[in-house]
Amino acid sequence: MSKNNGRVTLQDIARATGFTVNTVSRALKNKEDISRETCLKIQQVARDMGYVRNFLASSLRSGRTKTLALIAGSMMNPFYSVLTDLIQQEAGRLGYSVMVFCSREEQDTELQAVENALSRQVDGILITPCSFDSPALSMLRSSGVPFVLLSRYQEGTRDDCVYCNDEEGGYLAGRHLIDGGHRHLAMLTHHQVVFSSRERFTGFRRACREAGLPEENVRFACLEDPDRILAQLKEWIAEGITGLFSFCDVEAWSTITLLESAGFRVPGDLTVVGFDNILGYLKFPKPISSIDCCLQEEARAAIEMIRRRIHDPSLPQQQLCLPVSLVSRV
Repeated sequence: MSKNNGRVTLQDIARATGFTVNTVSRALKNKEDISRETCLKIQQVARDMGYVRNFLASSLRSGRTKTLALIAGSMMNPFYSVLTDLIQQEAGRLGYSVMVFCSREEQDTELQAVENALSRQVDGILITPCSFDSPALSMLRSSGVPFVLLSRYQEGTRDDCVYCNDEEGGYLAGRHLIDGGHRHLAMLTHHQVVFSSRERFTGFRRACREAGLPEENVRFACLEDPDRILAQLKEWIAEGITGLFSFCDVEAWSTITLLESAGFRVPGDLTVVGFDNILGYLKFPKPISSIDCCLQEEARAAIEMIRRRIHDPSLPQQQLCLPVSLVSRV
């Protein structure tokens, strides 16, 4: 059997099956003008021979690589791991492969990821930007390559984006704590996340205002160092804070671990509500109430949005805000 650089070719399969190269090509793509029986027969022979489709050759003909890039924060955060998995599922359903890059929430790393993605001729890019003045976004806007912002929204721009209703999520978290009898509340985030931190606290404060809580009963802190976080939590508990809204589930679990290692009881001394509903996808030993932000729908909508943009760059700006809901566990 002759091979091209060690690879099985369409000509090899045609010789092995007795069909023409054109028929083999169309059968491997499940074209409707080729009978199902013929498709299955040719596809089985192709598998047995170890045939792998040459996407590079296809991209040279079509001008498209059927490859997307996803630039996320850090896979150490289960939020991004879950979102990446869901995006790959949705992309695969439409015949796209996904290259994954991690920005680690650093602008230089994010810019390098965009440069790498563009150099690989991807058809489109999905990105959770570190900031809205990021050099990476400037490069994307001038590149002409379709891109969609994930979990981020900037008013007044023409960027396509899919994001959840962070403000409503913060409101639901606040209402849940207030309905549970808590009158002294706080929100804690380990670092400021562009757009989301502000919106979630805005909603949280709205719930507190509607419940008639005095301003001094509602606290906020952005702290990264574990020792400072624990010191702040101890201070809040001593001042009577009993309900805590954590920016995300990962930070909520970190907070709970710190408190329990210091001898506090959760939810006895402090009730903690998270955001993202990671427990809906990954099983952790510590159940918490959380805001579900429709990650499955975000992945589906983002892939469909980038697909439409790839095929029709003239489409109007697309911005989709997904609903949120509270999942009560404790």
